[in-house]
Amino acid sequence: MAAGIYGARQKLKVLLITKEFGGQVVKKAMAIENYPGIETATGEELMAKFKNHLKHFAVETVEDEILKIEKQGDGFLIAGKSGAKWQSKTVLIASGADPRLLKVPGENKFLGKGVGYCVTCDGPLFKDKIVAVVGGGNSAFEAALFLAGFAKKVYLLEPKEVSADKINQDRVIKNSIIENLPLTVAREIKGDDFVRALTIENLATSQKQDLAVEGVFIEIGYSPAVIFVENLVEFSEKGEIKIDQQTGATITAGLFAAGDATDTKVKQVVVAAAGGAKAALAASQYIRETI
Repeated sequence: MAAGIYGARQKLKVLLITKEFGGQVVKKAMAIENYPGIETATGEELMAKFKNHLKHFAVETVEDEILKIEKQGDGFLIAGKSGAKWQSKTVLIASGADPRLLKVPGENKFLGKGVGYCVTCDGPLFKDKIVAVVGGGNSAFEAALFLAGFAKKVYLLEPKEVSADKINQDRVIKNSIIENLPLTVAREIKGDDFVRALTIENLATSQKQDLAVEGVFIEIGYSPAVIFVENLVEFSEKGEIKIDQQTGATITAGLFAAGDATDTKVKQVVVAAAGGAKAALAASQYIRETI
């Protein structure tokens, strides 16, 4: 949306194709407290502001899922899941990322039956229940804090490396509903028609045990959603699109990228928005130089 605003301000003909407005910010962000000018907002509230801002500009929007992008002459051919196709002089990829899977027995079996990746979507369903959160980053700690407002008890399984901000760590420590389990990993999710237990292992002692839980939220990061462009870019070890950090340019002329789909180190809303703006300006310059 930031790229769309900046592209429109450059008097480009802009088409924004998206599966959903707001992406993981809407699904994941319980409280955003670090976006300049907005003291606090939910992800949904902030993205609504972005969308309303976008409406002030001549940006055409289409709800579709991109299946493939191909280089065609001096431009691109974009194919959507609906069967629609578009041609464009430039393409700016801002497709974000999808939740990483835990890859333990029971994860797929109990998906939607106690296993979840979005606490803002499903957290209220676990009122007065016992749940577990797996992960050591900000998303995991924020998920545990959010769930503590509904659940009877929240276990937070922390791996070796904890990357959550100190303020989130302190909030978790002070919350009586949350029990930290440091150096602990999940090994199996068990149940009948629904999740009933989580097998965990303490990495320091190698001791395993079953926790009686009715929900498991997996918060171990995201994988870039970039499969549709695999032949036109270089990828980092994490599967992110490598870009010029100044312009968002990829190795393919006219193809730009921004946000969590790229190898930009910091994954934050303000950084993604800035990346979209920079890439849109670079795309505008590219168009003017190649017309």
